[in-house]
Order: sequence, then structure tokens, then C-alpha cells
Amino acid sequence: MITSDIKIIRERLLEGDVIGLPTETVYGLAANVFNSSAVKRIFETKQRPTTNPLIVHVASISQARALVKKFPEKALLLAKEFWPGPMTLILPKNQTVSDLVTANHTRVAIRIPSHPLTLQLLNHLDFPLVAPSANPFNRISPTTAEHVESYFPSIYTLDGGPCQSGVESTILGFEEDEVVLLRHGAIPIEAIEGVVGRILNRTHSSQEGALPGQHKKHYSPNCELIVTYEPLFMLSAVKNKRVAIVWFQTIQIESIDVEVNKVLSPTGDLAEAAQHIFSVLHELDQMGIEMIIVERLPAHGLGLTVNDRLDRAAAK
Repeated sequence: MITSDIKIIRERLLEGDVIGLPTETVYGLAANVFNSSAVKRIFETKQRPTTNPLIVHVASISQARALVKKFPEKALLLAKEFWPGPMTLILPKNQTVSDLVTANHTRVAIRIPSHPLTLQLLNHLDFPLVAPSANPFNRISPTTAEHVESYFPSIYTLDGGPCQSGVESTILGFEEDEVVLLRHGAIPIEAIEGVVGRILNRTHSSQEGALPGQHKKHYSPNCELIVTYEPLFMLSAVKNKRVAIVWFQTIQIESIDVEVNKVLSPTGDLAEAAQHIFSVLHELDQMGIEMIIVERLPAHGLGLTVNDRLDRAAAK
């Protein structure tokens, strides 16, 4: 049930319901962080393992401080630079945050979203919100209210329009004085290093499930998906299937064996490609395409983020 009435959404949250929420990254499935039964309903609704922690969304740095034991100096520097925005910080939690939210880990994932409607809502609540992506576990992340409704038609969803970033937040942790990249996201490494200097990259060493969005298979359409630098070469292995190719910048060659061609960014803009990737996968899924071949993006900036999502979507 899609609504533009923020009062309805607030009332549902106060009643302990789960709702659909727009953010600048993707739409979230949100509930009161302090209401354990509502948090459990998020896991049940998404069919998400309770071993997979949730991200807490707060209205301010002071509200974030109230949930953690300490706020490292570099974490504060990053928060002041990138919050509100698509950056999640992993910080040592205090007793106010339940183990259910953090999947029994001692650290909690926190961010301030930059979507104006969600910020308005958070500032009219007495509690933060947990809000993982509003999709069944392992399915394509939603970037419109309509995507959420297609997954969960009985849930109220606040319509905030298409998501600006289109991919999830960047996740950072801290090891003593070092900043550690734990998940590629909507803020590229280059921007982070411009603030705090060189950071450690642990994106390939994180334990599966220990962080949001880190399962090997995730973000997947109903059909098979292949990621490659040579989309047309992969056609030779495809027989009698409805095939779509998703190109980064241009359609290299038209082929009679391809039913649909999609281009993520005619100008070669990685941010535009990131904004569109999930919406394109949703569109092709709804068309009943039987195989999606996606051209791998350049391995820098937001190209790394999109490639990460596509590799997880393609995992068996």
C-alpha cells in the first residue's frame, strides 16, 4: 500500500508495524529499533536469517552517540563529512541496542540517511529505525515504492520517488586508528580517502553474514545472470532462451539472439549506471527474460560497487 502521507507511516511505526521507507540508496523495510517484536517481523517478512545484522538509521550524530560506547575520531570526521548520506559506520554498541539487531555481534551498523522524507520522519520519532532493504532475502533491491509493493503488497510504503543513489551504503569499520572498507557502496573509496587518507580494504575477507549485504548470493533476479567484459561472447553458450544484455555505455553490436538491449549510462557516468542497475534488473525480471548478461563496469569508483552487486546477483 503506497502512501505519500508521512503521518500514516509514523502512526504505523508507533503501533509497532513494519513499513516501507525511501532512502537515497534503496528502499528499506523499517521498524522501531527498540521494539523487538517489530524487529523480528522484519526478519520474518524478508525471510532473512537472524544471523544477518541490520543497519540502524538515526536522525543525528548525537542520536548515534547514544547507541554506542565510543565514537572514534576518524569516525566522527567521516560522519561530519558524509552524514546525512550513504555511509554506514560499524561502531561498538551499548546495551540499548539489542543483540537481535546486531545478530549477537558487539558492534552496530549506523547511518543518517539523506532522503528528505525519511529525515523528516526520523525527526518526528522518539526512536531510531532499523531498515534493511525492502526485498525478500537475496532478491533485487527496490529503488521505487512500486518495487516494494510488488514484494510486500500488504505493507504501507512511503513514496519518496526513485532512489537517487540506487545502490546500498558504503560500510566502514575501524581497527585502532585505521579506517576499514567492509562493503563497497554509494560513496566510492576515492572520496573516503580524500578525507581520512589511505584506508584498508577488507571487502573480500569479511565473514559472510557478519555484515549487511555480504552474503555470497544477493540482489538476484529470478533468472540466471552472467557478468562479463565480453557480453556477445557469452551468447555462444546460450540456446533457445529469451536473452537480455545490459551494456554500460553503448550497444556494441545488435544481435538477433538478444531480445532486449539496455544501456545503463549513455554518457559513461558511473553514478548514473549505479542509479539504474537495480531498476533495469527489476524491469527485465518483470518481462520474463530467461537470461541476463551484464557488461562489467570499469573497476574504479562506483564501478567497483556495481560490479560487487552484480557478482553477488550472479552467484550460484
